[in-house]
Amino acid sequence: MITKPKGTYDLLGVDGKLYNYITNVFEGYMVNYNYEFIRTPIFESTELYKRGVGEDTDMVSKETYDFTDRAGRSNTLRPEGTAGVVRSLIENKLYGNNNGPIKLYYCGTMYRYERPQAGRYRELTQFGVEVFNSNDPLSDAEVISLGANMLKELGLEDITVAINTIGDNASRKAYGLALREYLKPHLSELCEDCQRRFETNPLRILDCKVDKDNEIFKNIPKIKDFLSEDSKKRYSKVKELLANLDIDYEEDDSLVRGLDYYDENVWEYKNKNGLAVGGGGRYNHLVENLGGPDMPAVGFAFGVDRLMLELKELLEGKEYKNNIDVYIMSISEEEKMHAITIAQNLRLNSVSCEINSNDLSMKSQFKEADKNSAKFIIILNNEDLKKGLINVKDNATKEEVKVSEDEIVDYILGVI
Repeated sequence: MITKPKGTYDLLGVDGKLYNYITNVFEGYMVNYNYEFIRTPIFESTELYKRGVGEDTDMVSKETYDFTDRAGRSNTLRPEGTAGVVRSLIENKLYGNNNGPIKLYYCGTMYRYERPQAGRYRELTQFGVEVFNSNDPLSDAEVISLGANMLKELGLEDITVAINTIGDNASRKAYGLALREYLKPHLSELCEDCQRRFETNPLRILDCKVDKDNEIFKNIPKIKDFLSEDSKKRYSKVKELLANLDIDYEEDDSLVRGLDYYDENVWEYKNKNGLAVGGGGRYNHLVENLGGPDMPAVGFAFGVDRLMLELKELLEGKEYKNNIDVYIMSISEEEKMHAITIAQNLRLNSVSCEINSNDLSMKSQFKEADKNSAKFIIILNNEDLKKGLINVKDNATKEEVKVSEDEIVDYILGVI
């Protein structure tokens, strides 16, 4: 028997319904916040992620699925969404003659070669938003609050928004020098990766999974002590705006995020156990670094798989189970002919319904109606049909009424 690759999973049944529930909530918010959908290829040139995400990040140096195609080109299955969206923005010149913000969202699979665990797979799904062409702290606050509000809508009330600033280029340069000075005497005590990062990008050391509990880190310099005045003002303004929006947040001065393109404000959405279900930040130089114009940007992404894990117990048997409006019962061939016609007319009027397509007995059809949580049951029989009548049963009150077949759609629309 051929089985699925390690770190992947089939999405079906209850999990499929939960996935649709989550993405439907996201889609609704995207309409309300005026975002446009974008889809980028599942694989891109390897160079995009080396330049965009950073060769020294764990994601690019250890986790990407790279392959050479038949023409000898190096390609990579996308490990995250932002770099591809920026590439598309530049290639399609989405910034042309646009004075306002460019607001885009995506939802798709990403691929990272890492140890599979609960809510963390090698094939994962991310939902993300990106806002280009706005450097206003208001955009930071709006994007942060958007993610927090979506999580509340899903039912996750115990999520914490952790925020920090890693400052502008000048701030990070000054901080990098201080980090090197502090860490240099302890370099041999760091892991091999951090010893390399010491030379290439010392801020990456703060995101190390191996050395995170090392005693050296207890007295390590803090970025807040090296911020420029502009970065301090931006960070303060974002906090002021979040408070005005009633978004609860906690400051975490150790938060840096794991990708090289971030600058200024960064944040994560964390569950009660401190695990991140999503995160984001500002990246004002990525568009320019990838060959586009000097254009500021901010965004975030959620791990949908992690959200499904969080929500599965909370929503078990609720919003994402089958809930159809009508189940249509029939036995004879004539009744079935009417059933499929009525079903089509109801469905074309946005009424969800199901019919007996497996020659089930009446007893089994009642069970199917209950399994699908049907609000109403239409019970067809030949004698009523000859009179142009249809029997409709309210599955909650158990009351039954006779309705003209010509008026059945209007009747159902009036009671559901």
